[in-house]
Amino acid sequence: MEDSAENAHGGVNSPDTEDHWCLDEELPPSKLGTKEYWDSAYEKELETFKDIGDVGEIWFGEESMTRVIKWMKKAKIPQNASILDIGTGNGVFLVALADQGYKNLTGIDYSATSVELARNILLAEGQTDATVKKVDFIRCQSELESFDVCIDKGTFDAISLNPDNAKESKRLYVESLKSVLKDKGFFVITSCNWTKEQLVERFKEGFELLEELPTPTFKFGGQTGSSVTALIFRKVH
Repeated sequence: MEDSAENAHGGVNSPDTEDHWCLDEELPPSKLGTKEYWDSAYEKELETFKDIGDVGEIWFGEESMTRVIKWMKKAKIPQNASILDIGTGNGVFLVALADQGYKNLTGIDYSATSVELARNILLAEGQTDATVKKVDFIRCQSELESFDVCIDKGTFDAISLNPDNAKESKRLYVESLKSVLKDKGFFVITSCNWTKEQLVERFKEGFELLEELPTPTFKFGGQTGSSVTALIFRKVH
């Protein structure tokens, strides 16, 4: 589900604004929460890649990938660790991980066109250490093995915008994460729709917050805040 998205709150992730938000509120429904939107988006990106080799947009930009990889190096994540990219989109993050020597990589997306695009990009980059599968993460408990690291860069944001039943989708997401992440495994999430406090509340059942990664900040209306939140969780019993 890699693509650009607006912050659904439409504001700065600052302490003052967070005080006015329910920790588990629902976001306004959006087409960004529908499979039809992503199928259409990836059909266009696949055509563009086949025509001119453009891989398409990277959600949150290249710095978001660099930020996570820097943390993985600092945390000494082994290069043979099993890593799941949830909502892999165009697969560019898998390419970046493979370029850093990680060898046990899996990317999943519920869009078949996304999977085709990611496979094409990986092939063009000469990367053979990544597997890409068509899997709907919130209904995947029996389809995936267990992983040492699960990475989400915008997918939880997207399902939170589901016009049909966002609340149930978020619940199923947490259950799926519990199912596929090994005990003491790491969950890395980057979000533009949820604050640190909201994400901690959502993942409090079965996960502990280890670290907040630094993200770019800006000033607006006299307040300093960030439009992106990046957190590291660890699965606990």
